[in-house]
Amino acid sequence: MKNERYTTWLYRILALILAILLFFYVNSTKSSNSGSSTSSTSNNTSLTATKTMTVSVPLQLNVNSNKYFVTGYPSKVKVKLKGPLALVTTTANTQNFKVYAALSDLGVGKHTVTLHQEGLNHEIDSTISPAKISVDIEPRRTVSFPVKVRYNSQNIASGYSAGKATSDTTTVKATGAANEIARVKQVVAQLTVPANTKKTVKSQAVIEALDSSGKTVNVILTPSTTTVNLPVTSDGEGKKVNVNLSGKNGSSDMSYTMTASPKQVMAYGSSSQLSKLGSSVTASVDLSDITKKTTKTITLDADENNVTAIDPTTIKVTVNATSK
Repeated sequence: MKNERYTTWLYRILALILAILLFFYVNSTKSSNSGSSTSSTSNNTSLTATKTMTVSVPLQLNVNSNKYFVTGYPSKVKVKLKGPLALVTTTANTQNFKVYAALSDLGVGKHTVTLHQEGLNHEIDSTISPAKISVDIEPRRTVSFPVKVRYNSQNIASGYSAGKATSDTTTVKATGAANEIARVKQVVAQLTVPANTKKTVKSQAVIEALDSSGKTVNVILTPSTTTVNLPVTSDGEGKKVNVNLSGKNGSSDMSYTMTASPKQVMAYGSSSQLSKLGSSVTASVDLSDITKKTTKTITLDADENNVTAIDPTTIKVTVNATSK
């Protein structure tokens, strides 16, 4: 009888322990599931977050640029991107898409066209601003024009005079719409001359195409800059002299003949300087790299010839080289 009561209490204690263990197991499972759910929710939130950004991108034209010239369009447009945060951020940083205007099927004249995008991920929504643009399509023309040098003569100091300005570039090609090319009346290299200038100016000058009113014409010039030389001398004496060519560094196995163009130049200076100069100025020609007929541009150095200035400052020298 005593053993039976002992056994009954043992079973009751074991049942209580099992109940307690089961209680803690169920609670820990719920806690784990709750944590997993929270983590999953956090990840899903991160994946589904959206972002909106506006970027500026170049506008491309689909057109036969060899046949047509297009004006009136903006160089860049704005694109509003909306979509998954990661995709939008990457796209804004890399700009691995393009915005274009399809003009290939359009003819000469003014047109309003809708802009399109290409290359965006399908999960990103885009809005292009402006959505439409107006363009003017004209036949493409290329014409050569002579270059004139222009400068402000009022900036030459009193008692000094400017000689003839020379430009490294004598002609340029102007490319643009046919109606714009027709407006071009002159092409000038605008040289900047400092105020109260008393010495020769040699500087880069921007080349511009101008219409009859002196306004800039919208064409592409090739080249667009040039080097201009403007000799400035005191109002002393000047005389015309010959150019004496002196070769140096030539090969003993070669014979050289040299011809200058022009053959005469103006030398400026005091009476004493011009008297000592005689009838010619000397120009040195480097023959070290010449093995056949070659034309070189040679600078006439006023200091070496002991005069104030020489006009023009550069000449063309044609060298004929033959084997002995």
